[in-house]
Amino acid sequence: MRWIHRDSVIRCSHDGRVRNQASQQWVTLAGVPVLVADDPLGREIVACPNYGATVKPCTKTQPVRVGYSDWVRVDGQRIVLSHLEGFTDGSPPGQFKYRVRDPRQRFVGADR
Repeated sequence: MRWIHRDSVIRCSHDGRVRNQASQQWVTLAGVPVLVADDPLGREIVACPNYGATVKPCTKTQPVRVGYSDWVRVDGQRIVLSHLEGFTDGSPPGQFKYRVRDPRQRFVGADR
């Protein structure tokens, strides 16, 4: 599993893109801040094509289900790894997930 940073590609089930935001700036990979616990939560999802009269597109990420390191931390916060997964707020609820499509770095990994 790879460490995830601000420029990693995270997408919803319909290919909408999650707008990553890093809460810390002092640990970086190639100059890009790594994501830590709660960074993926509540992030905006743009360009989700799942919409209609009775359908809500994915617009925000919900709590992370899996994807934090058990061992590696930055300032006490667990780092985010490439097996990241959680639900979106798209309808029907609890149906659609967000996942890492491309970590955008091949340098640093962790077993969990």
